[in-house]
Amino acid sequence: MTLNKDFRRFVLMGGAAMVALTAGAPAYAQNTQSRDAAQPVEGEQEIVVTGFRASLESAVAEKKDRDQIVESISAEDIGKLPDASIAESIARLPGLTSQRLSGRATSISIRGFAPDFSTTLLNGREQTSTGDNRAVEFDQYPSEVVNQVLVYKTPMASLVGQGLSGTVDLRTIRPIDFGRQVISVGARGSYADIGKLNAGSNDMGYRVYGTYVDQFANDTLGVALSASYTDEPYHIEEFEAWGYAEGPGGNRVIGGVKPYVTSTQLKRLGLQGTVQWRPAPEFTTTVDGFYSDFKDEQIKRGIELPLFWSGASLTPGDVVDGQIVSGTFAGVEGVVRNDLFVRNAQLYSFGWNGKYEGDDGWNVMADIGFSKTDRNELNFETNAGTGRGGGVGATDTIAFRSGRNGTTFRPTLNYGDYNLIQLTSPLGWGGDQTAVDGTRIRGGQDGYYNNRIIEDELWQYRFEIEKELEGAVRSVQFGFNYTDREKSLVPDEYFVGLVANTDGRTSVVVPEQYRRGTTNLRYLGLGPVISYDPRELLDAGIYQLVRNPYGDVVVKSYDISEEIMTWYTQGNIDTMLGASQLTGNFGVQAVLTDQRSRGAQASQIGNNPNGSPNIVGIPRNEGAEYIDILPSLNLSLRLPSDFVIRVGAAREIIRPRLDDLKASLSYGFNYDVQPNVATVRGSSGNPELRPWRANAVDLTFEKYFGLKGYIALQLFWKDLKSYIYNDNVDFDFTGYPVGNPGTFDPDGPAGPLPPRPIPIDYTGDVNVPINGKGGKLYGAEFAATLPLDTFTSALDGFGLTGGVSYTKTSISPRPNQDPEELPGYSKWVANGTAYFEKWGFSARASVRHRSSFAGEISGFGGSRERRRALAETILDAQIGYDFQPGSTLEGLSLFLQAQNLTDEPFVTIDPGERLQVRNHQSYGRRFLAGFGYKF
Repeated sequence: MTLNKDFRRFVLMGGAAMVALTAGAPAYAQNTQSRDAAQPVEGEQEIVVTGFRASLESAVAEKKDRDQIVESISAEDIGKLPDASIAESIARLPGLTSQRLSGRATSISIRGFAPDFSTTLLNGREQTSTGDNRAVEFDQYPSEVVNQVLVYKTPMASLVGQGLSGTVDLRTIRPIDFGRQVISVGARGSYADIGKLNAGSNDMGYRVYGTYVDQFANDTLGVALSASYTDEPYHIEEFEAWGYAEGPGGNRVIGGVKPYVTSTQLKRLGLQGTVQWRPAPEFTTTVDGFYSDFKDEQIKRGIELPLFWSGASLTPGDVVDGQIVSGTFAGVEGVVRNDLFVRNAQLYSFGWNGKYEGDDGWNVMADIGFSKTDRNELNFETNAGTGRGGGVGATDTIAFRSGRNGTTFRPTLNYGDYNLIQLTSPLGWGGDQTAVDGTRIRGGQDGYYNNRIIEDELWQYRFEIEKELEGAVRSVQFGFNYTDREKSLVPDEYFVGLVANTDGRTSVVVPEQYRRGTTNLRYLGLGPVISYDPRELLDAGIYQLVRNPYGDVVVKSYDISEEIMTWYTQGNIDTMLGASQLTGNFGVQAVLTDQRSRGAQASQIGNNPNGSPNIVGIPRNEGAEYIDILPSLNLSLRLPSDFVIRVGAAREIIRPRLDDLKASLSYGFNYDVQPNVATVRGSSGNPELRPWRANAVDLTFEKYFGLKGYIALQLFWKDLKSYIYNDNVDFDFTGYPVGNPGTFDPDGPAGPLPPRPIPIDYTGDVNVPINGKGGKLYGAEFAATLPLDTFTSALDGFGLTGGVSYTKTSISPRPNQDPEELPGYSKWVANGTAYFEKWGFSARASVRHRSSFAGEISGFGGSRERRRALAETILDAQIGYDFQPGSTLEGLSLFLQAQNLTDEPFVTIDPGERLQVRNHQSYGRRFLAGFGYKF
């Protein structure tokens, strides 16, 4: 790691001061009793609560006992979180919600921030991601291997790897602490009622799991092992619009569409193991590991229809609110699509922890963590139509009607006719291409092959000393953490062409042995389309790949490395104020970051008359070093009436998105006819980006009913001192190789003049992510867990849990510009569960709602596009029965779940234009039935 002298001096001085502070503290005997541990009262009968109610009581106890503001989920039983996925369980917590992908809850938004503003830990250690950036995709983690989830809404100095909006910590079982032997197995089947949308797809799947926990050698050695395997389908009926154009009379009209039906087969193997050894009461060492092998394979089939943005002619019909919502397009040349998307990801996570708790008040902890993700993501697009090139084959006359769910059609062509619809490039997209070895594709590409290879590796080393004290400050901690992370992306892209098209422009009928029947787009009125697997055609030699040599591929790659040193000290408070107890912590982190980015710069073919060759492969290696000082304070005043008032204040950061840090510069000509100048312009990442930074204050009021329930009002305020946004900044390209912009023919009053070279203006600009000034985000959350027998014994077994949050944002990163919304920000988020659980029977219904938000959609090649996502309300339900102790089938539990009962779609629109639907996805309902057996 390369640090300048001031940087190193700060580290050494800070470390020496913190050691001195810790070493000078007096000692007292350690108090190992949790201050809120439930103790049976003499003479009272102990009541054992199990199932969902036990999970809620554990979460209430966790929230009550913590000094930070936290939300938590605990497993109902070994290997049994309350929901089918971790993300769905987390999304039910107050102030949290999820964003769906393929109908699955995969990422989490906390307090109105997008997933990139939070971090995820596994057993307290930072994790690599299966996504392109830092945000963890939770469907990588099987719910059966996770025993508890903690969501920290306020930071503290000893919490390393914290996020700006919050920190999610996934916890696995610690076998000695668990304290008993358990063997648990289970299985479930799933059914997607939307049906088998694609030829060859499934509508039923399954999931199996097993867990073993045991202790040996007089309970000094513990082992926990878990395994889970999933093979389940997901389906989508999707409408997607290119956009909306200005049509006749100034009215908007749909410009083009690319609707698909998508079928996904998700396969995931998850393995988790922990060995815990306590050779002496003072010392515990733990080794744990997690492995996930994740394969998400999608087939997407549909028709891309160039409409107004093509040579098609429009006969308009009805107009509503300035939009042509019906009519007919004639001369439409449709492109039938059979696209394949395959993502393979392997996640490895290992850790070692050693903890010594001495009788003299000195405690020492050391921890080593490793996380690695290897991911390969293939997007394979293929085209088919009635002839190669525009105006060659048969055209369609299509009637359309646009509404709040997208656009429906009535075509005249049969897109499921294999003799009519052939493998070809119907519109000549991409033009002629020639590989280095001379292989040619003529008359437009027949598809595109984009293989993205991502590697993400993280090492984390941590050491901490704690000294217990007498007095109001019960202990002081001092620690150091070093994190070394490197993430790289390498695109491997090819043009796809027919082998038969090497020496002549042609189309090819899909051979009978590769036909997969037809896929029906009846939900949009488009009828059947021909269906095949692109991989089979490539393997059979029908398709060929021609490498894309252009600079726009080179500049997509990046290699980001981060070395982060965190020094921290924290004082922990526990004292009496009259009849009340004050607990909490105060401290500071010094975070020293050295970030480096390696990429390339490439000149692109710009908007000029003749075009110029690309100049590629010029390496760039840039970065930055900076320091963040992060103080934090958490105080909890615990009143005798089981009332808790909490205050939190902190400086918070989250480091930039990794793709924003890439050192890749793409530039080319922007040709202006007047005054006939080729201006050099480009786009780039910014390796010198600083983090998002915020000052935050939290205030909560919590009333508890023992450990059974609570109600809480949580207020929060964040002042974002910096924000990251994209803007055009001046850039001098003098000395950069830009190629030749060509010539122009200047016709003047005296007649034609000889061609002249186009002059180049090197003082252009670059679109780049930069740090802006930020803004405000504030809101309130009301949360409650209420067993109704708290109020009357007649309602024993009934209860409610959930919350509602309101968030307001005003982010103004650009000077003198109107405020913007944060991506993923919903003003209202609500969730609730009503349940009954008694005599082994259980039933619950859950609802979660989020208001509209600015969503980010992942496009081709991983690019992100922001759209307005409409509000959604999702309803789930579950019933079950646990056979009671003493019965023949004791240990067996049965359940039936239903997800998305109202078939709630995911819809995005152009902001402010309800009829301009950009994307409409229907996922259908899912039904799951299964069992668990514990012995």
